[in-house]
Amino acid sequence: MADNTQTSSSYGADQIQVLEGLAAVRKRPGMYIGTTDVAGLHHLIWEVVDNSIDEAMAGHCKNISVIMMKDGGISVEDDGRGIPVGIQKQTGKSALETVLTILHAGGKFGDGGYKISGGLHGVGVSVVNALSTKLMAEVWTDGGYYKQEYKIGEPKSDIQKIGKTDKRGTKITFYADPTIFKITEYDYTTVLNRMRQQAYLTKGVTINVTDEHTDKRYRFYFEGGISSYVHHLNQNKETLGEIVHIEKEAPEGLIDVALQYTQTFNEHVFTFANTINTPEGGMHLTGFRSALTRTLNNYARKNDILKEKDENLTSDDVREGLTAIISVKIPDPQFEGQTKSKLGNAEVRTAVEVAFGEAFEMYLDEHPSEGRLILGKCILAVRARLAARAARDSVLRKGVLEGMMLPGKLADCSSKDSKNSEIFIVEGDSAGGSAKQGRNREFQAILPLRGKILNVEQARLDKIIANAEIKALIIALGIGIGETMDVTKLRYDKVVIMTDADVDGAHIRTLLLTLFYRHFAPLVEQGHIYIAQPPLYKIASGKTNKYAYNDEEKERILQSFTPGQKVSIQRYKGLGEMNPDQLWETTMDPARRMMLQVRIEDAERAEVVFDTLMGAEVMPRKKFIQAHAKKVKNLDI
Repeated sequence: MADNTQTSSSYGADQIQVLEGLAAVRKRPGMYIGTTDVAGLHHLIWEVVDNSIDEAMAGHCKNISVIMMKDGGISVEDDGRGIPVGIQKQTGKSALETVLTILHAGGKFGDGGYKISGGLHGVGVSVVNALSTKLMAEVWTDGGYYKQEYKIGEPKSDIQKIGKTDKRGTKITFYADPTIFKITEYDYTTVLNRMRQQAYLTKGVTINVTDEHTDKRYRFYFEGGISSYVHHLNQNKETLGEIVHIEKEAPEGLIDVALQYTQTFNEHVFTFANTINTPEGGMHLTGFRSALTRTLNNYARKNDILKEKDENLTSDDVREGLTAIISVKIPDPQFEGQTKSKLGNAEVRTAVEVAFGEAFEMYLDEHPSEGRLILGKCILAVRARLAARAARDSVLRKGVLEGMMLPGKLADCSSKDSKNSEIFIVEGDSAGGSAKQGRNREFQAILPLRGKILNVEQARLDKIIANAEIKALIIALGIGIGETMDVTKLRYDKVVIMTDADVDGAHIRTLLLTLFYRHFAPLVEQGHIYIAQPPLYKIASGKTNKYAYNDEEKERILQSFTPGQKVSIQRYKGLGEMNPDQLWETTMDPARRMMLQVRIEDAERAEVVFDTLMGAEVMPRKKFIQAHAKKVKNLDI
C-alpha cells in the first residue's frame, strides 16, 4: 500500500473539490445523520472527530481534544495540518468556507487530500454546520491563525486572519439546533466510549475528553491498538489462550485483526473500515468468517482432531465464545447507507480472507497447544449444536403435528394481521388474569410466564430450548430460533415486556432482554421489542383518579390538589393489584400508554452490560452494584 503521509504543501485549496451544494439538510436531517434523536445528536460529534482521525491516519495529527462545554457546545481540536484557507477555484471562496458550507466538499475526493479517510461521503462538517445555531472554526496553518463564525450554516463574515503563529491544527466549536434535535444534552459515557474506540483503532493518537459540567477528564492512548481493544472487551471473561493479533499490508489496504476465545457461549465481533464502525458488517466480516472456518477445519483435519467420519465445523461452531476486532484501512471504501453501517467493497472480502487465513494458519502451526484449546471449544459447540437442533426440531415438529398449536397459557388475539398485533409478556397468573380481561382481544395477545426464565447468558442453545417458559415464547412468536430463525414469520409487530415495578420484576425484565439480545437480535434491531411502563402510584381524591409513573410526577400531582382536599396514595407493587380497567387505562391502551422501545445504539456497551449483569463472573457484577447502589430510589424487599 502506498505511503499515506504527504507534505503540508500538497494539501491546499486546490485539493478541495466541490460535488454539489448543501441543500435540504435542515429539511431532511435524517437523510444525513440517521435520526434527530439522541443518536443523531451524538453523530454530530462523530462527524467532526472523524476529520481529526483522518489527519491522524495520514500521519499529521497526534492529539485530539473533545470538550463538552458548560454552555451546551462541543469543541473538537486537533494538531493536524489545519483546514486550508486559500481560495478554492470552483467556488471563489476560501477552502475553509467551502468545506463548511457545501455538501460533498472536502479533501476526501480525488487524489490530493487523503488516501485513507473515514469521512468518505464528505457530508460531515458541512452538515454539522447546517444543523447548528452557531459554529466557530479556528485554524492554525501556514504560520497564521484564522477564524470564521457561522449561524445555521451561513457565514457571519469573511474568514479573518487573527495573527501569526507557529501552531497548527483545527478547532471546531458548535451548538446543536434545539429546533432540529429532540434532545440537546450529550451523554459523557457515550462520548467516552466512542473516543476510547477511536484511540484503539488509531494507534499512536492521544484523545482527551473533558466534561465541563462535572469536570470529568479522561485521556486515551493505546500502543497495542486493537489487541488492547480485545483485552478491554474480555476483561471480565475467562479467556482461552493469548490474544492473536494479525496486521498485514495488502495491495487493497491494511488488514488488522485481533481475536481471542473465551469460555462464554456468545460471539463478540466488531468491525471497522477506516475507523468507522460498521455494525452491519460487510465484506471484511464475510472474508474473516470464511477464513476462520476454513482454517480451523483444515487444522483440525491435518492434526486428526476431526476424524474422517466427522462433519466439518460450521461458521457458528467456530464463532462460539469468540471476541474479535476486524479493522481495515483502504483507499476507497464503499459504504452502504449514509451512516456507513456496512462495507460493500467486494475486493476487501478476498483481501481479508487471504491475509488473515494465511497468518492464522501459520499461528496455529506455531502454537499447537493454543490450537487444540480453540478446537476443543469448537467441538463442544458442535455437540451443543446437534443437541439444540434435536430440541428445536422437537419444538417445531410438535407445533406442526398439533396443527401449529400455540401454548395453552397464551391468550391469543383474534386478528391475523401481524403488523397490527402485539403480545404482552407478563409475569405470573395474577397479572396475566388482569391483562387478559383488560386487553383489546382484537389485536392484543397475553403470554403469562411462570417464575423467572433461564439466564441465557450462561447457557447453550440446547438447554435454552428445553426451558418450558422459553419454549412457549418461541412457539408464540412463530419465528423459530438459532440457524432456522425467520423474522418474516413474526406473529406480532410489538413484543411488549410487562413486569412489576419491583426488584423481581426488574430481574425478569433483564432476563427477557438478555434472551432477546442474545438469541432474537433481529427483533431488537428492527424495533419490535418494547417495555411497558405501568404507573407506580394511584392518587385519588373523591371521584378523581390520577396516575404517577415516578416520584417526581407524584409530587407534581399532589401539588395540583388544593389544600384541605383528602388525598389517598396507593403504591402499586404488582400489576395484579390493578383491576383490568385500570391496567388498560394506564398501561395497555395505545391512546394513553407509555412504552419504551428497546434499541441498541451501542452494541459494545450492551455487550459489557449484559456480560457484567448476567455473566458467570461475580466480582464485576458486585462492583457494578456497589457503584450504582446509591442511584436506586425505591427498593422493594
